[in-house]
Amino acid sequence: VARGSRREGRYIFDPAPAERGVPGAGTVHHVAWASLDNEQLDWRDRVIEAGANPTPVIDRYWFKSVYFREPSGVLFEIATMGPGFAVDEDPQHLGERLILPPRFEHLRDQLEVTLTPIHAPAAARS
Repeated sequence: VARGSRREGRYIFDPAPAERGVPGAGTVHHVAWASLDNEQLDWRDRVIEAGANPTPVIDRYWFKSVYFREPSGVLFEIATMGPGFAVDEDPQHLGERLILPPRFEHLRDQLEVTLTPIHAPAAARS
């Protein structure tokens, strides 16, 4: 049982299968939970107490993340809710164009050619 300040959840897992799965369509890369900014380190401590080996806090520009694997190998993320996606974009126009964190801005030309455009439903209504 995992309890936060406002919610709780139960986690039950099956032992890992003998063979590893194959990534591809229909698989999950990781499961992420939102955490209040001031509670993330407490969650990280709980993960350690449960016997897992979490990463240090990683700054993702729009939020901070801690990652760990559960016993059968699924990757979990505990992400803060801040500072949020509106830190560098008008909330009324979120998702209308590709926004990159500063550390990846030098890759913009390559990424714009490589990535498949995603058309946000809100942008289509405008």
